[in-house]
Amino acid sequence: MKFSMARPLGILVLAGFSFLAAQGTGIRLFFHLFYMLLALLVLSYLWAWFNLRGLLVQRETFTHRTQVGDQARERITIRNLWPFPKLWLELQDHSTMPEHGNGFVTYLPGNDRRRWVSRTPCTMRGKFTLGPATLLSGDPFGIFKLERKVEGTGEILVYPKTAALPGFVLPSAELPGGQDVKSRTYHVTPNVATIREYQPGDSFNRIHWRSSARSGQLMVKEFELDPTAEVYIVLDMQERIQQHLAIDMPTQPNRPLRELRIAESTEEYGVLAAASIARHLLEQNRTVGLVSWGQHREVIPAERESRQLFKMLEALSVLRAHGAQPLAEVLAAESVRFGRNCTLVIITASLDERWVVSLQQLLYRGVRAVVVLVDPETFGGWRNTFTVQARLAELRVPTYIFRQGQSLADALVRPVVLGAERVEVAR
Repeated sequence: MKFSMARPLGILVLAGFSFLAAQGTGIRLFFHLFYMLLALLVLSYLWAWFNLRGLLVQRETFTHRTQVGDQARERITIRNLWPFPKLWLELQDHSTMPEHGNGFVTYLPGNDRRRWVSRTPCTMRGKFTLGPATLLSGDPFGIFKLERKVEGTGEILVYPKTAALPGFVLPSAELPGGQDVKSRTYHVTPNVATIREYQPGDSFNRIHWRSSARSGQLMVKEFELDPTAEVYIVLDMQERIQQHLAIDMPTQPNRPLRELRIAESTEEYGVLAAASIARHLLEQNRTVGLVSWGQHREVIPAERESRQLFKMLEALSVLRAHGAQPLAEVLAAESVRFGRNCTLVIITASLDERWVVSLQQLLYRGVRAVVVLVDPETFGGWRNTFTVQARLAELRVPTYIFRQGQSLADALVRPVVLGAERVEVAR
């Protein structure tokens, strides 16, 4: 229980002066004033103290997992268990979620309840805490303002936003197939093994209508496992290469500078690209994995199961660009994982050419690569990407440039050509 002492001390000092004046002059008015001020202090404190008693606060979280762009909903209920009314109650919520409501003020009759439904727009990925809360109340004279901490917290996980990529196609020449395993699968893949007669329980989307029309009976397709290469998304989360736009941030003296979240940054653009590409490839029934070294080493083996997208989104939602290892070291350390039929989608804002050398070693082993460069110059950096683009062009690695304010779908329509890129920037 906390309260402010400024006003009570002022009234107490005034009561002390009244007592001294009464002792010095013997005037009864000063005695009455002294007793009245003391009684006012006691009654006001008791009023504010009882106002915070007999209350039950319940928090209901309706959304435990959501995505950037959606809304998170929760409801806070305050119940008055006493028959006496609470004239003034204020609830302050201390949730860490951006744009979350601060609370509400209410009057609460006896044996009644009040509800506050919060709909918070999700503007930032991450794991956030809902609660705790603080109840505040006071007396009618405004002398005391007491507060009581209400325990109880919840968590909400906000997935990063994903964008549709209708124009993004990994070039077939850069994705050589592996050995044909000739094994049947229940998944629908691009590889049809054979056609057989329809059996009860077969899915209608497997029916081959041309063969059915030709034979006069329903025929269905059987599929083989996709022999094409695994795709690994390599997201560079080294801290020192990140850039962000210089914007006014609210003053938070107790929060470290590296913990500030800025949506217009190379970190958030890289996560957006990784999440969107993962969703795009998994919707094509590709085998996709994730490698990223941020505040910890995050590796999700390549799979094509339906749960894979949520596993990757959960990892990306809490991944921060606090990594110390440069991309060159990450590629070298994880090279054992990348086989000769593997394809890398590298997403980075690094202009250090050493990672291109590490990539070149992987290319010699038969690994294929596509690079998405998040242009740091458009986020306030002082160097352009032309040197790295030239090195990648020498290796014939398709390269896409993702700039601040640009739509990801537009950035991934086609790889950039270095000469045309220079002309476009000059204009």
